[in-house]
Amino acid sequence: MIEKSIKEDFLDLFYHDLVSEKLERNNSLNLFTLKVQNNTFSYDELISELGNKLHYFALSRQQIAHLKKEDKLKDLIDNAKSKLRNHSVNEGELGEILLYCLLESHLNAPKILTKLELKTAHNDYVKGADGVHLLKLNEKEYQLIFGESKLETKLTNGIYSAFDSIKTLLTEKGKLKFEIDLINSELVKEAFDVNSYEILKKIIIPSAKEDETYMDYSFGIFLGYDLTISEAESKLSNSEFRETIRKRIKEEILSTISSFNFQIKKNEFSGYKFYIYVIPFSDLAKMRKEIIKEITT
Repeated sequence: MIEKSIKEDFLDLFYHDLVSEKLERNNSLNLFTLKVQNNTFSYDELISELGNKLHYFALSRQQIAHLKKEDKLKDLIDNAKSKLRNHSVNEGELGEILLYCLLESHLNAPKILTKLELKTAHNDYVKGADGVHLLKLNEKEYQLIFGESKLETKLTNGIYSAFDSIKTLLTEKGKLKFEIDLINSELVKEAFDVNSYEILKKIIIPSAKEDETYMDYSFGIFLGYDLTISEAESKLSNSEFRETIRKRIKEEILSTISSFNFQIKKNEFSGYKFYIYVIPFSDLAKMRKEIIKEITT
């Protein structure tokens, strides 16, 4: 089997302000708010942590193991950075990285592959799921989690956009089969030996024979949205600001629960599990590019 690379301590960067908030059809939402210090989000800590984890997201396990074995640590970092698009036109890859980190650290679902791994040049555009993770429910039951991330100014726009992309994957002929074929072709890069490869392949493409494993498909959704901080709020004391902002964020997310449920209840999503994560950003249009700039320079 494969192990996750992002440990639980990644979550120390955030306040967990909504914990597995119940949604329709036994789904759930988690709200993570980046730590607040001196009336602003601790972006420096987030940048540092993402910079340290980037190679796990951008490169295959075989690539990482090879470069570490050869003691080519600079190549390891440079290769990972080179996968990202230039920050000036990069509006979505931050969400992909954060979804990867949350699925591993919070859900304990190690990655099978990420879209970024497949890029041969930083300006490539690879269609399909942002990433694929494997979740073990018990000794016989597993889920393949297809990732979808959206960074939108308005959270409701991100909700509809994310579910629309998932609908396309499920309903457009050949889309889901392409994703599964891609997993099969890339799986060897994530297995350390022949035995682990065979085990993974057996799990991902189970036999219908008795006593075999069962595989279902599910979706991990990351949504980042813009949080406007007023001048009056910014002038509050540190403790008042922290309490006020966290309370407002929580209320904003709870007010959108009906939008999430409206999507989940659609017929095309019946039988599928959704793991939804939300993180607010102040000045999203600037920060999503600024963070990428900082972790690649």
